Amino acid sequence: MSAPDWVSKAVFYQIFPDRFRRGGRPAKPAPAGPFESWESPPTVRGFKGGDLWGVAAKLDYLAQTGFNAIYLNPIFASSANHRYHTSDYLRVDPILGGEEALRHLLDEAHARGMRVILDGVFNHSGRGFFAFNHLLENGPASPYRDWYYVRGFPLRAYGGRPNYEAWWDNPELPKLRVETPQVREYLLTVAGYWIEFGADGWRLDVPEEIKDMEFWAEFRRRVKEANPEAYIVGEIWHEAPNWIAPEGPFDAVMNYPLGRGVLGFVGDGVLDRRLAARSGLGELPQLDAAGWLDWTERVLAAYPEEVWSGQLNTMTSHDTPRLLTMLGGEPRRAALALQLLFLLPGAPSVYYGDEIGLEGGHDPDNRRAFPWDEEKWETGIKRAVEQVARLRRERAGLSEAGWRRLLAEGAGAAFARGDLLITVNAGSAPWRPELPCADGRERRGLLAGGRLDCLEGRLAGAEIPPLSLEVWEAGTG
Repeated sequence: MSAPDWVSKAVFYQIFPDRFRRGGRPAKPAPAGPFESWESPPTVRGFKGGDLWGVAAKLDYLAQTGFNAIYLNPIFASSANHRYHTSDYLRVDPILGGEEALRHLLDEAHARGMRVILDGVFNHSGRGFFAFNHLLENGPASPYRDWYYVRGFPLRAYGGRPNYEAWWDNPELPKLRVETPQVREYLLTVAGYWIEFGADGWRLDVPEEIKDMEFWAEFRRRVKEANPEAYIVGEIWHEAPNWIAPEGPFDAVMNYPLGRGVLGFVGDGVLDRRLAARSGLGELPQLDAAGWLDWTERVLAAYPEEVWSGQLNTMTSHDTPRLLTMLGGEPRRAALALQLLFLLPGAPSVYYGDEIGLEGGHDPDNRRAFPWDEEKWETGIKRAVEQVARLRRERAGLSEAGWRRLLAEGAGAAFARGDLLITVNAGSAPWRPELPCADGRERRGLLAGGRLDCLEGRLAGAEIPPLSLEVWEAGTG
């Protein structure tokens, strides 16, 4: 397996720090305010004041829900609430609590057996990064000129199209010139520094924009030298086996294609494809059970089986609409989609708030503040997540074994993970599956209970209600 062993048993929770919880004191220089009210709709520029102290304060909530790994959106000093506009890669943003808050979070997480990976944005910096600021102030006389791809002076950083390379021509995000040795060494130093600090890995933003595989190979070497068990996962939205070790530099990629298939299967007629298409999810498929099994089989087959369990299975994130919103506001469909993601090969990643039905459309609406008033939660979704998270802890077959398709009938599908059988009904009517039974043993339901009897070589008897699934364990005889 490419990824560290712990990843196969990980259940990730993605946190957008500004929107998760206010929990402590900022570092210096401290903001004077004001923050946006917690309950108000999020805005592109506004800050709500969530911090790393707040994340640490809710680790018990995460553990009780079933999460044992955290993927943090960027935490380094930045002028943006999402912090993809990095101004200092070697400093935790003081609004988030600074290095002291990160140290506290890591210590508290590790004491609970939880892992924490950081978001690395190395393709571009923000305009406030020291090298770009130096270039703005001094023009062609700046010794940092070769840190960027400059086409002319003075720099057009605050009006019109930039005269330097920038991510998607956004002047706020000047592209770093990684082939410059000083830039390269700076970024590689950052790669190792935060792993030595105690982080458990990196999620890498838009790595395909840096088309220098030697850079990424050295990045991997620096990270693994600091901690051989560190996890490296790239934000790549399509199948990308050439980016995964041993041939590639990463342990895994964000497996959006697998998540897109789940949405296309569970969404049926309610899935808001137009909303999804405005994000990186693109045109989502419409799949019956056979189509979904075909889709899943194709995505898995793009990679060697030994890397499946290390993939970061992603359905929604800060770059997509919210799960419940895309699924027409139907909690049962959201619960089914999350349960299915947990039962496929790979490490599931849940975007903060999806487990309690937080809604949201296009950016920035998909980055609402977490509602800590439990009366506002869709508790049925949370219970469903807790159920499958418990099963992943208790049944090794759900984190280590392969995947095998068994049956497709309309909206009903069955597949196997090791010695466990999973039946899923994404339709609106009950489904009674019948499956071959060669071992003579009945199957016992681990979620809702019930039994599939083995009679005359066929497993049958149980009814799978609409919009639900069951995990079956073989009986003793």
